[in-house]
Amino acid sequence: MSDKTQFATDAPAGAALIAQAMDRREGAGRYKAMQSIMDWDRSRLVYRAVKRAFDVVFSGCVLAVIAVPSLVLAAAIRLESEGNPFYSQIRVGQTRPDGSLTTFRMWKFRSMYKDADKRLAELKERNEIAGAMFKMREDPRVTKIGKFIRKHSIDEFPQFLNVFLGQMSVVGPRPPLPNEVAEYTEYDLQRLAVKPGITGWWQVTERNSIGFDGMVRRDLEYIANRGIFTDLKIVVLTVIEVITGKGAC
Repeated sequence: MSDKTQFATDAPAGAALIAQAMDRREGAGRYKAMQSIMDWDRSRLVYRAVKRAFDVVFSGCVLAVIAVPSLVLAAAIRLESEGNPFYSQIRVGQTRPDGSLTTFRMWKFRSMYKDADKRLAELKERNEIAGAMFKMREDPRVTKIGKFIRKHSIDEFPQFLNVFLGQMSVVGPRPPLPNEVAEYTEYDLQRLAVKPGITGWWQVTERNSIGFDGMVRRDLEYIANRGIFTDLKIVVLTVIEVITGKGAC
C-alpha cells in the first residue's frame, strides 16, 4: 500500500491534525531549513541501499525469533488487563520530496491499561519533559507487565514489522504523534527529514535526561552525521540498553 493510500484510509484524524499544523506554517518557506538535508540524504544512494538491506534482514530475523515469545507475552498482557495485547497509533513518518508529511500505523505491545488514552488529559499537568511530547516516570496508566517491558524496551518489538514494511528504519528519529507535530517549529520539523526509527542517538545517549529540545538536537546531530558505522554503533548500544534496562522510562 502506498503512503498516499494509507494516509487516506488509515489516518483521517491524523491527516486533519497535520493539515491544521501546516496551516500555521509560512507557505513555501516552512521546510526551507530541512530541504538541503533532504536533498543531500537522497543523493547517498549506496548508504540508503545498505541501510534498507540491513533493515529488511535484521527485522526479518528479529520477527522470526520473537514469534513464539510474542504469543506468550500477548497472553500475559491480556490476562493482567482487558483489551487487545497489541496497541497501535497513527504516527508521522518521513517528509516527502514535495514537503508533505506521511503517516503510518505504528505497533507496540500494550503496556498501559485499556483507557490510557482517555486518561491522558488528566495527567497533562504532570508531564516531566518540556516541549511537544509527554513523559512521566511513574505513570499510573502503566500495568505491572508494562513496567517490565518498558524498562527493557520489549514493548517496541512489534515495530520491527513497520521496519520490514519500509515505514520505519531500525535506526532513526522516533516518529511523533500528529498532535505533537502540530506544535513543531520549523527547526523541529527538520527531524522528519529522514525515515523514523525504533532507536536513535537520543535513546542511547540522554534518553529521559533532557527535554524535547535536547531530543531534537540529538536527532539533528544523527541526521547530519549518520552513516553505516554510526547506525551499527547505535544498534549495539541499544542492545546493551535493552539487556540492562538503563535509561528506559
